[in-house]
Amino acid sequence: MTTRKVRIGSMEIGGGNPVAVQSMCSTKTKDVKKTVAQIRRLQEAGCEIIRCGIPDMESAAALSKIKKDIKIPLVADIHYDYKLALAAIEHGADKIRINPGNIGSVEKLEAVIKAAKKAGIAIRVGVNSGSLKENAAFKLTHRSGNGRADRMVASLMESLGFFEKNGFRDIVISLKSSDIITTIDAYKLAAKYTDCPMHIGITEAGTELGGIIKSSIGLGVLLYSGLGDTLRVSLTAEPEKEVYAAYRILGALNLRRRGVEIISCPTCARTEIDVIKLAHRVEEMTMNVDKSLKIAVMGCSVNGPGEAREADIGVAGGRGIGLIFKKGIIIKRVPKNDLLKVFGSELNKLLKSRD
Repeated sequence: MTTRKVRIGSMEIGGGNPVAVQSMCSTKTKDVKKTVAQIRRLQEAGCEIIRCGIPDMESAAALSKIKKDIKIPLVADIHYDYKLALAAIEHGADKIRINPGNIGSVEKLEAVIKAAKKAGIAIRVGVNSGSLKENAAFKLTHRSGNGRADRMVASLMESLGFFEKNGFRDIVISLKSSDIITTIDAYKLAAKYTDCPMHIGITEAGTELGGIIKSSIGLGVLLYSGLGDTLRVSLTAEPEKEVYAAYRILGALNLRRRGVEIISCPTCARTEIDVIKLAHRVEEMTMNVDKSLKIAVMGCSVNGPGEAREADIGVAGGRGIGLIFKKGIIIKRVPKNDLLKVFGSELNKLLKSRD
């Protein structure tokens, strides 16, 4: 699906642009020092748009200071108080995220739209299944067969009608639920009604393990269906893990390549090395590599270089030794205790050769 282009700070989403990766700060926004430090770490990890919660006026005022010290677009997340939205816009937010259903009266929503239009910034119109406006006036001519997803889309379309009636089109939409099927059904149905760029995600997906599983399924289905212009993997974990997971999902679908893809074998009776520990160590040491590489971690010489010949570099267990190989060819045999150290050295050589 080709959506309309919407500008967010220095970048555009929609209109065929690559799917942009987002995250959200876990710091108190009013703590400028900690928030800037976290955003800089996220920038290094590949985050392209960052969102901050705005629970009070002090947080809104902090945006102007934060923005001076970061390089990526800054989004203000607003709930309930329209005055916080106005203050966030005044202090330089590149986009605001609101749920029209909890902002208040028509007059308050009109004030937010007017301020955003004057500032030339976009608004993400978010509809969550947990804070859904029931009995929306918009009448669906298409339905998904999922009652909650249908109500989400009807609520969204009613809001979009109000925004466009007020002459505002710089809109990004989101239709999130913690239920994967409801989320998928809602986005697919919305695509029949609007060409607004889509921010996709599974809200409140869970902890690192469970959340990545749910997000991979939900986002994978949507992305493979051609839906999604920007995404966030929502995890109860460090925000850097969200960015890491996002790029792995995009890479698995050949949509974007950033960082390493790790191929690792399951354990079995042939394993001649602690492959679980080794794979985790390799993943940790390569998490912030921004070059596209395929790395193999194999448990034995049987399933080692031969089966992982597509890997740019890899390690495998051998009898009393460890093997380091490139494109299926063994380049070094080293004592097992030295395997990770020597692998790190060879990896650094490979990365330097790619510069």
